Amino acid sequence: MGHQVIIFDFSLIRGLWETRVKKNKERQRKEKERLEKSSLEKIKQEWNFILECRKKGIPQSKYLKNGFVDTDEKILDTYGKTPLLQKKHKFSDEANKEKNKFIFQLSGEQWMEFPDSLKQQIYLKEWHVYNTLIQTIPAYIALFQDLRVLELSKNQINHLPVEIGCLKNLKVLNVSFNNLKSVPPELGDCENLEKLDLSGNMEIKELPFELSNLKQVTVVDVSANKFHSIPICVLRMSNLQWLDISSNNLKDLPEDIDRLDQLQTLLLQKNKLTYLPRALANMPKLSLLVVSGDDLVEIPTAICESTTGLKFVSLKGSPVETIVCEDTEEIIESERDREQFEKEFMKTYIEDIKERDLTPSYTTKVLLSLQL
Repeated sequence: MGHQVIIFDFSLIRGLWETRVKKNKERQRKEKERLEKSSLEKIKQEWNFILECRKKGIPQSKYLKNGFVDTDEKILDTYGKTPLLQKKHKFSDEANKEKNKFIFQLSGEQWMEFPDSLKQQIYLKEWHVYNTLIQTIPAYIALFQDLRVLELSKNQINHLPVEIGCLKNLKVLNVSFNNLKSVPPELGDCENLEKLDLSGNMEIKELPFELSNLKQVTVVDVSANKFHSIPICVLRMSNLQWLDISSNNLKDLPEDIDRLDQLQTLLLQKNKLTYLPRALANMPKLSLLVVSGDDLVEIPTAICESTTGLKFVSLKGSPVETIVCEDTEEIIESERDREQFEKEFMKTYIEDIKERDLTPSYTTKVLLSLQL
């Protein structure tokens, strides 16, 4: 029996996915209508009403009449205006306001550089900057010693400053879909980093060896770049659980890839791989392996017939240069936009795959092709 893997065409699977979403929404609508007419829904509404009343400290005598629940919303409104509850709401609002005080957010193409006032807010713990025309990260970022999250996706950033290595408490760095061509060795000094996302920069070819120091990293995404091999520093990230190196120029995988013994998800689709090493079958925690089946001529039987619960998915790349949305007729023209769409699609697809606990690790080969 030959190797049996799943093979899909991106252009068709997108159409199938959109159809599936429509059908699912229609089923949900009908189910909602059915439940609204059923006695079970009435019981559920009454129970939720009782729980809400209890949370607000409303006595039973106010919502129970002759053993039946009075679900009049006025009861909640009346007690919602009590001084005690107003005090609770005020406390909650103040807590949220206090939390937001440590978060900096910026978006919009009107921004070409960071505001001058930012350098005075060194107490910040999170930066969320996206969809701007900002090209550089200021050197004064070194002053933000409490920074935990640095989300800078979908901007025009063309380099990371060496000062980024001063962020000893940084846990999340997302500089996806920018214009980076390299990463400074100083990033390896961010010893508490847990998630590194460099995807969609299109031009990164290698990572500095100093990133081997990032022993706390669990997620690395370097998809949609120009890597010819998995960087040595990545192979030394002993706690790595998720690696996405799809849409690159990989021709082979290292024979010692099984040193990543904590790896659970490995995404390799849209590369130039012709074979998979047997070492993949020696990775005890690997539960999802995604590749492109177009050029693969050798797949170890141990991978297809894994007894460890490994889900092996082989995708057939779309033969169409541009993807056309059936409903909106929107044409995704640029390579970056196409990568961005496919990334979002794959994220949803993978989440769906992981939820299928009863799905076998392989299935009969299915070839789907559609010219749009």
